[in-house]
Amino acid sequence: MRTLCASTLIGEFFVIGFAGLVAMKSDELSVGTVWTVCGVAMLLSVLLCGMITRPGGLALGWALQIGLIAGGFVVPMMFVLGAIFAALWWASIHYGRVIDEAKARWAAQAEDREGAGAPGGAA
Repeated sequence: MRTLCASTLIGEFFVIGFAGLVAMKSDELSVGTVWTVCGVAMLLSVLLCGMITRPGGLALGWALQIGLIAGGFVVPMMFVLGAIFAALWWASIHYGRVIDEAKARWAAQAEDREGAGAPGGAA
């Protein structure tokens, strides 16, 4: 799960940066405001890569997804990109767990086979 989620978060890092470039053209926002918000979101996306398996990591990831979608009020295309990344985030969590369970099952089966074939083991 960690690899899939981290890949999604790194993709979001770049999307947030590009959205910041688009938002800079807005006359309603200062450049400092745009890059403060985008910088915090970009930093959060990178830090979350290491926090995914820790308590609260997935919840913070969902908060980032909501923030990306809300970015559509400044850069309308972010409504679409935010929804796409929210779907990717869900898929990363869902299929990552499926893969992790399969890996654990395969490891247990391999361990059982090694134990059965070892001298003194149950044959």
